[in-house]
Amino acid sequence: MEKSQAAALITKVREASPLVHNITNTVVTNFTANGLLAAGASPVMAYAKEEVADMVKISGALVLNIGTLTKDLVDAMIIAGKAANEMHIPVILDPVGAGATPYRTSTARRLLKEVDVQYLRGNAAEIANIAGKQWTIKGVDATEGEGNTEILSKKAAKMFGCTVIVTGAIDVISNGEATLKLGNGHPILTRVTGTGCLLSSLLGAFAAIEENPMLAAYGALAFYGVASEKAADHIENRPGDFQIALLNQLSLISSEDIDANIHLVP
Repeated sequence: MEKSQAAALITKVREASPLVHNITNTVVTNFTANGLLAAGASPVMAYAKEEVADMVKISGALVLNIGTLTKDLVDAMIIAGKAANEMHIPVILDPVGAGATPYRTSTARRLLKEVDVQYLRGNAAEIANIAGKQWTIKGVDATEGEGNTEILSKKAAKMFGCTVIVTGAIDVISNGEATLKLGNGHPILTRVTGTGCLLSSLLGAFAAIEENPMLAAYGALAFYGVASEKAADHIENRPGDFQIALLNQLSLISSEDIDANIHLVP
């Protein structure tokens, strides 16, 4: 896959403006919706069991985010996920905080068992804990670990039969066979809540317009990483300003900007 292929996907997102159905957490709903709009996609947040299947059927992708769990929300995710599978609509799972409590971990595993998930996106601790590996987590954030994220992503991809994206200082994408590593992004992303959740939803927008999961993930991570770098250049380490600057850059950066700044890691 060429850099130019990945970079060009944001143009396709903006042209198609895919509807991304998010069943996400209460902390990030507004930021996620605004981020999708800034990128050129169309967000919808629908949680009621009575309507999620119908909403999925008119969407380009479904994003499931377990950040603020309730039984009804999990039930709605299962209903929506199965409807997406029937319609061949890509499903993205963000297992926020998996490993922090048994309920979170078991819920993530249940979703992976009962729904055909095409993309699993999380930090190393979340992915490791779902896969039964040891990695420390504090609240819903990963702590420093000594594991190899490339090996972790490959094993998880084979275990769950999907494309796995492990995000961190270096982002790793794997389908169990091929692997890509990207070094784009900025440390200030970890100081604003919801930045990872937004990335998962943007991945939904890219999955809606690109059938190759590795390429869709590559394009989404490159787009988001370059946008965050450009946003950080304007805010002098102020997290509040960064959130606004990031939304602006998601709207402003071009395929050419992305192509020129993608940082692939050997």
